[in-house]
Amino acid sequence: MIETKGLSYRYSVGTPFEKEAVKEVSIQIQTGEFVGLIGHTGSGKSTLIQLLNGLIKPTSGQILLDGKDIWAEPKKIRDVRFKVGMVFQYPEYQLFEETVLKDIMFGPKNMGLSDEEAKKRAEEAAAFTGLKPELLEKSPFELSGGEKRRAAIAGVIAMDPEVLILDEPTAGLDPRGRDVLLTQIRSYHQQRGNTVLLVSHSMEDVARMADRILVMNKGEAQLFDETKKVFSQAKSLEKAGLRVPQITKIMQQLHEMGLTVDPATLTVDDAVRQLLPILQQGGMQK
Repeated sequence: MIETKGLSYRYSVGTPFEKEAVKEVSIQIQTGEFVGLIGHTGSGKSTLIQLLNGLIKPTSGQILLDGKDIWAEPKKIRDVRFKVGMVFQYPEYQLFEETVLKDIMFGPKNMGLSDEEAKKRAEEAAAFTGLKPELLEKSPFELSGGEKRRAAIAGVIAMDPEVLILDEPTAGLDPRGRDVLLTQIRSYHQQRGNTVLLVSHSMEDVARMADRILVMNKGEAQLFDETKKVFSQAKSLEKAGLRVPQITKIMQQLHEMGLTVDPATLTVDDAVRQLLPILQQGGMQK
């Protein structure tokens, strides 16, 4: 479990540019949960995930990983980063090794694993992300954009973190590439049972993936609840500069028109299941 207690962070403390990016955030993320993190630009979500990963130290408050303050022993903060792995936005820019395999092996080897164990983990991680075996001996710079993204994600997965943080993993990908990557992330989560925190601007992606959603607004945790419950609060989301998924908005409008549909519908497939019987009965003529 990862937990925060009164977590706050200020940038440029003591200067005219001082700003509180995260304010008194207290949340609990259970082991094995898939959590979506959403918020308008400047809401504090990027600062929050850097805090969770130990990249920056809180101004005040605590981050507990399995009940232990991650900053209790500052010299061991590197170990925390192995346990809370983070895939940055556009991670393909971090590829640097001669081959894809060596790049994926880099993290496990830094953990002190043998070449043999690091290679095994790298090959398993590559399979999880859908990289074909024949790509592993190629230079990472020969890969397509989507393949580079999967290679970079595999590099973090290979370290087998307890918590995997993904910062906009589908940014810049075409619709097919996005769907493929999200399917692979879902498969990874289901098979490994690790905690996953997905940061995304796509309400549709978060709606189909997350068990719960954390909404950040002006540095505060405005909402943290089950996905359906969060997206049923359209007005609160609008105040935070966000929106519900397009299909949810349509179903809410149909519900207001008097149709017997769930206004908190999150996926097109679910909407189709509800609307087909109504269409067959001519109920849409209302």
